[in-house]
Amino acid sequence: MAKSTTARVANYTPEMTQLIVEDYTNGVSVEDIAAKVVKSVRSVRSKLVREGVYVAKPKVVSRKVEGPTKKELLVELSTTGYDVSGLEGATKDAIARLMDALAS
Repeated sequence: MAKSTTARVANYTPEMTQLIVEDYTNGVSVEDIAAKVVKSVRSVRSKLVREGVYVAKPKVVSRKVEGPTKKELLVELSTTGYDVSGLEGATKDAIARLMDALAS
């Protein structure tokens, strides 16, 4: 099997690599860097990872917690003497309505 004699063309020149690393470490967004060097955001991010400078943004976890949890409602309901067995599958809203009905 013969070896290929064609040279591999680099996607990033050493100057481009230096430029994107400097820009990134100076706080320029990956999107802006990609537009500047006419590469995709994914390509620039991958190059920054290979250069060891990219730091992933933490994922934003959004949990809506409105009032007490379902478990807390069941505990509160059970302290009134009401048998809560079988209500574990009920929705939080349904338990809250039951508590309101029992309170009135």
